[in-house]
Amino acid sequence: FAIVADGETEIWYLQMMKQNERQVRLTIKPELPKKKRIEDQCELVCKLAQGEYDKVFWIVDLDQITKEQREATGGKKDPMRTFIECREKVLHGKKYAKRVRVIVNNPCLEFWFLLHYTHTDKSFGGYEELAKALKKHMKDYNKSEGYFKQKNNDIYLKLKPRLKKAMEHSDRLGSFEPKDPSRAVSEMPQFFRTEELNGLF
Repeated sequence: FAIVADGETEIWYLQMMKQNERQVRLTIKPELPKKKRIEDQCELVCKLAQGEYDKVFWIVDLDQITKEQREATGGKKDPMRTFIECREKVLHGKKYAKRVRVIVNNPCLEFWFLLHYTHTDKSFGGYEELAKALKKHMKDYNKSEGYFKQKNNDIYLKLKPRLKKAMEHSDRLGSFEPKDPSRAVSEMPQFFRTEELNGLF
């Protein structure tokens, strides 16, 4: 599996899943785009989907796109529209559809972590606001590699007992909806339910 993400937290989390679930016979290869722009990520996903990978997971934090939208100056293409068009291309283009999965977290991966503890459909303004809610359950949470990969207490081990609950909470929120992109959502269960991992979680 190739994992395309704009940050390292998604990569660390899935690496810890792989490390802890010995029965998972997968190679997870992180692909962090050199440029963070949606167009560049989309290009990388398309390139990888035509390569040796069985699956390419594109994990997108919508707060990054919202931030780009705020910073976009006149004449630039709307970043949310660009993302929706790219998503459409990789999910429905003949070359990519079988291999690519687009996973949207709104606002970010930490929303998936929060869903392990509680069901909420609150639209958080971004990471800072969400982190306050998450820290009620994970008091020492921080985005460092040391925290995510802590020996015998890594991020995946901390959350694993609540994984099924997180998937239920996520299912209740539904999928990303291009017509309503500000809605709270986490599509991480797509990863855990992919055919290659069928029945393990």
